[in-house]
Amino acid sequence: MFTIITGAQFGDEGKGKIVDLMSGDYDLVVRFQGGDNAGHTVKVGEDVYKLHLIPSGFLLNSRVLIGPGTVMNPEVLATEIDMLAEGGIKLDAKRVGVDAKTSIIMPYHIELDGLRESMRSEKIGTTKRGIGYAYIDKVARDEIRMADIVDKDRFLKRLEELAPSKEAAIKDLGGDPSMVMDEALIDKYVKLGERFAPYITDVSYEVNKALDEGRNVLAEGAQGTHLDVIHGTQKFVTSSCTIAGSACANIGVGPTRVDSVLAIVKAYITRVGEGPLPTELLDDIGNQIQQVGREFGTTTGRSRRCGWFDLPLLKKAIYLNGYTSIALTKLDVLSNLDPIRVCVAYDLDGKVLDYPPEDTSELARCKPVYEDLAGWENDLTGVKEFNDLPQAAKDYVFYLEGKMGVHVEYISVGPAREQTFNK
Repeated sequence: MFTIITGAQFGDEGKGKIVDLMSGDYDLVVRFQGGDNAGHTVKVGEDVYKLHLIPSGFLLNSRVLIGPGTVMNPEVLATEIDMLAEGGIKLDAKRVGVDAKTSIIMPYHIELDGLRESMRSEKIGTTKRGIGYAYIDKVARDEIRMADIVDKDRFLKRLEELAPSKEAAIKDLGGDPSMVMDEALIDKYVKLGERFAPYITDVSYEVNKALDEGRNVLAEGAQGTHLDVIHGTQKFVTSSCTIAGSACANIGVGPTRVDSVLAIVKAYITRVGEGPLPTELLDDIGNQIQQVGREFGTTTGRSRRCGWFDLPLLKKAIYLNGYTSIALTKLDVLSNLDPIRVCVAYDLDGKVLDYPPEDTSELARCKPVYEDLAGWENDLTGVKEFNDLPQAAKDYVFYLEGKMGVHVEYISVGPAREQTFNK
């Protein structure tokens, strides 16, 4: 069985905890795009793991893979593996594999990212971790790959070839070009290459062979649908394709092998950084959702903007991903709000739309058209079964399910594994 999981909003929907919940049924868990600009938090008992690269399937003994469609900072990977080792979790080459074609985020990518963002008159909200510049090099065929850094001579030859253009680019942006060939940074990457040489694998081959043998594979995306570089709210997007179809291209698996596509959807909506958010709440309700939901970024620590559930954006996400089921997270955060509002359409300059406009500037002008539902006062964090939810909470789930036209399979009422249950 081959399952793809993606976020259906702007990221931060709770993918990590759902992957953790499901991974016990999967032999392989594969990260298929993005870099360490993503973050997911998984809580098991009293242990909390905050990760940026490694899929959370390792907690239930799945083999986890980083696919060739990702861009990887090997220093971040080393830090995560060392952090987990301190907690008694050993991730060696039997537990983790990195595709030989995975693009490496170099120090000059991070430098260029920060310099360029600081010069923008209209900020994108990049995490300044070099993700975009690493993808630029991938497309321009100027990348350094995993297979390069594990071979010192090959790595140095490739770096010398690329250095003049990188030095010129950094100089043009007002930075210090000498950092490109800094001996300490080069030595660090050589040592990282030596460390991770045993981890190299062919992810496409591993995944396809596993499927041939009847084993189960879970593909995990980063960020969310509306941050997709093609279909998202340009220019306020990430640098990769975040939708389900890109899992096939970025891992190297044919689309006919996909069995199911699971959407991770918050019971409200959040966004980090710049860009339109039609239902954004700039009031006490927005503050309450932010504080109760602990809406602060795993990667940057930035506060997330919060708003009511946005059905037009969800409808587009369903079309873009072809979801077969939904995991609804953070339902507990909406307790003690009455009414609970759901955006069912937009008003754009007097015209009512039930689907988002293509142009980002038009989306930014959209005013939400709401329907109101009854709220509830109960604390949901101790609920273990759907039938134990208060009627108003169940009605909210049924309402969203009916409007989305996709079955809600999972409901989450807290960060711990036992706080997620089937509907």
